[in-house]
Amino acid sequence: MNIFAAKLSFDTQSEDLREAFEEFGEVSSASVIMDKFTGKSKGFGFVEMSNDDEGRKAISELNDSQLDGRTIVVKVAEAREDRGGSGGNRGGGGGYGGGNRY
Repeated sequence: MNIFAAKLSFDTQSEDLREAFEEFGEVSSASVIMDKFTGKSKGFGFVEMSNDDEGRKAISELNDSQLDGRTIVVKVAEAREDRGGSGGNRGGGGGYGGGNRY
């Protein structure tokens, strides 16, 4: 189960996130997302737990709980394509129309 954790303290590290979730079961991975330019936390992260029942228990217990002095939000992570928006191919790339350039 992939779990989304938000409103994290900017001081919370991946290991802190892992430790909080390990109280509820085996954690496959835990990572706080860092800004690639500043190297600072973006205030959210993801935890992967192999057992869905343990993951649901962790979500239930940790959502709206305190971690590093902040009340955090914890929920099942949505797949990227399920997050809403216009869907489909979003094109991309500045003013170039998103097409391939050779």
